[in-house]
Amino acid sequence: MNKSSTPRAPISKPSPQRTLVELAGLRRRLASLLYESLLMLGVLALTFMVPYLILGVVWNVAPAGWVAWLHVYLVLGVYFVWYWRRGGQTLAMQTWRLQLVRAADGRLPAASTGWLRYTLAWPSVLCFGLGLAWALVDRDRQFLHDRLAGTRVVLLPSVAGQAR
Repeated sequence: MNKSSTPRAPISKPSPQRTLVELAGLRRRLASLLYESLLMLGVLALTFMVPYLILGVVWNVAPAGWVAWLHVYLVLGVYFVWYWRRGGQTLAMQTWRLQLVRAADGRLPAASTGWLRYTLAWPSVLCFGLGLAWALVDRDRQFLHDRLAGTRVVLLPSVAGQAR
């Protein structure tokens, strides 16, 4: 029998190993959100209140209200997107062992995805928390801004020997 005429089994390429992760629970994400709000007070005190106090006291200048809101939006946006791009975790998320990943492949979100998620979180939170309440009806218990941005908050495994 000729080697070329013998049937060959198809060669299957091994699939890349994917680490299975657990979606973070709603209580843990809300606790992290509460802790994050306390940390944001410190971030805003340093990057918002101090400059505005100096402007007001030294130069007797008060920027328009829309400028102040834009400043808050940008300062907090840089804080969140920088941390999400750096390791997928803000300081509060590190405490609660949470990480932000892309829903499609589990990798860290791109800066554009981070800005999209951050921008969508504003109405999600400010409209009476409707985007957060969305998690009660979502099949994966995800917040609306995560669903729309294509991101997920996952629970990282605990380190051996670390207390829960």
